[in-house]
Amino acid sequence: MMAANGKKIWMDGRLVDFADARVHVLNHTLHYGVGVFEGIRAYATSRGPAIFRLKEHVERLVASAKFYHMPIPYSAEQIERAILETQAANDIVPSYIRPLVYRGEPALGVKNLKGKVSLAIAVIPAKKYLGEGSETGVRAKISPFRKPHSDALPSFAKAAGNYLSSYLAGADASLEGYDEAILLDQNGYVAEGTGENVFVVRSGTIYTPGLESDILLGITRESIIRLATDLGHPVVQKLISVNELLSADEAFFSGTYAEIAPIKQVGAYSIGHESPGPITRDVLAAFQRAIKGEEPRYADWLAPVPRIVKAVARARA
Repeated sequence: MMAANGKKIWMDGRLVDFADARVHVLNHTLHYGVGVFEGIRAYATSRGPAIFRLKEHVERLVASAKFYHMPIPYSAEQIERAILETQAANDIVPSYIRPLVYRGEPALGVKNLKGKVSLAIAVIPAKKYLGEGSETGVRAKISPFRKPHSDALPSFAKAAGNYLSSYLAGADASLEGYDEAILLDQNGYVAEGTGENVFVVRSGTIYTPGLESDILLGITRESIIRLATDLGHPVVQKLISVNELLSADEAFFSGTYAEIAPIKQVGAYSIGHESPGPITRDVLAAFQRAIKGEEPRYADWLAPVPRIVKAVARARA
């Protein structure tokens, strides 16, 4: 079991055995969902393993923690180095990397601003988030659960508690035999999947919901916008109605774990004439070249993993 999940987990400056990475049952994050995290991927390249968009993921982790008044006791540079250290120690490629910021000491009570803030980093083998074969198309449904408005839960932050609606939407879709759910925003426009952003293609233009739909600003989403634009495909961020989605020529999900997954069906409606469609294939091929280090103009998206990484010293006084 340990070999299938990883060898070591980084916890507050120490690499511990996978089975020994434990927290107290009364820790604050477990009870109230006040924690922030990232999902990051490492890929094999011709120059060795590399982590995709590491700097951007760490920047968002730090920003999310600030939103929730959780001062991380490490600098962004120290966190990057710790992630590289953990990836090197586990030696898993391709991998999924999960940094988590949490209040780890026993501390009940919602308004806990003084409990110890901890950082853990795990590395596990990467799998197909939306199932094997998802690169050829997935079946989705419109969820009865809505994406919370940013006035209720800030969508800029990738926070643990923000995913309760995603859990409910995903469970509902799975129980009905679908691969994924699509959540609408509070005004009934397309927002996102349970862990992905959504793109729609109509008449040669790529559309994706913007901030007005209370989406998480996905790092893979931003990468796709750049790739598609460089390929000559116009990209527009706008409100997208359910009708626009159901009558689209193509549609696809994007996310760190899901990568790019074409949407071939939404409810009873087939999307387009083939899955994946031509523009989705074009973007997917460019994305695959970028993560493999085959596109020099995106070389700065990849952080090489050295064989030996200097350990990050504890930053606490």
